[in-house]
Amino acid sequence: MYELIQAAPHTYYIQCPAKMGIWRPEGSDAVLIDSGNDKDAGRKVLKILDAQGWHLRAILNTHANADHIGGNALLQQRSGAPAFAPGIDAAITSHPILEPAFLYGGYPPKALRNKFLLAQPSDCSPLTPEVLPEGLEMLPLPGHFFDMCGFRTSDGVWFLADCLSGPNIVEKYHVNFIYDVAAYLDTLDKVCRLDGSLFIPAHADPVEDIRPLAELNRAKVLEICSLLLDLCRTPQCFEDILQQMFQHYQLTMDFDQYVLVGSTIRSYLSYLLDRGAVLAEFSDCRLLWRAL
Repeated sequence: MYELIQAAPHTYYIQCPAKMGIWRPEGSDAVLIDSGNDKDAGRKVLKILDAQGWHLRAILNTHANADHIGGNALLQQRSGAPAFAPGIDAAITSHPILEPAFLYGGYPPKALRNKFLLAQPSDCSPLTPEVLPEGLEMLPLPGHFFDMCGFRTSDGVWFLADCLSGPNIVEKYHVNFIYDVAAYLDTLDKVCRLDGSLFIPAHADPVEDIRPLAELNRAKVLEICSLLLDLCRTPQCFEDILQQMFQHYQLTMDFDQYVLVGSTIRSYLSYLLDRGAVLAEFSDCRLLWRAL
């Protein structure tokens, strides 16, 4: 599963559940883009690097979701390589309890303190243009997570993190995690205008033309907005809305899906509220959502 694939003369990626990138500027140095979901992923990365005779120079995390930073701790212990992440995501990478706490809205119960949502802490500094390795361009890709970014190598290859989901994921899970719906739609517009030879999303196949996948993801967002408006023709409290979304898409609820889908639906409701499409009303000590 952890297979090294060359995408361009100095650009590689590791085929795995959340694709990692490798930038080889010159010599034996290698810059890793994301690190997988746990220490086992970190070990597999080191095995790949050692087999090639490469030295890990730095870890660049596109964002702070656990499946993108989980290998940091082991890689830093074994190599001493510094890690960097953009904006708020640098703080979450250093203090990963913030991810499940944010999703739950309070101290997360043990069921949410798992490697899927809670990575091991790692020493992470803010990713700025000053520390960006030569040959890499950083592009903000907000929407999915706080300050998520992508990277373009001078080979013309884009690593696009989680701003796009593959068709199989879109149709299986439907309500894929989004923090800021407005920013996410803007990011899809931005991605469609990018110039490059190859586009590598973390959870989709690499493609030479990213626009069809961006439009697929956009269509799903608009579909969910329409469904929420239909559900809110009658004033609804959040838990009832969430139940109906799970039932409509035939999703299975557990603690992980409750917080991931629940947080995303709250983001959709915020988006609709800010655009005047729904009204938030307080009645009988409940917050009700009503379509206008």
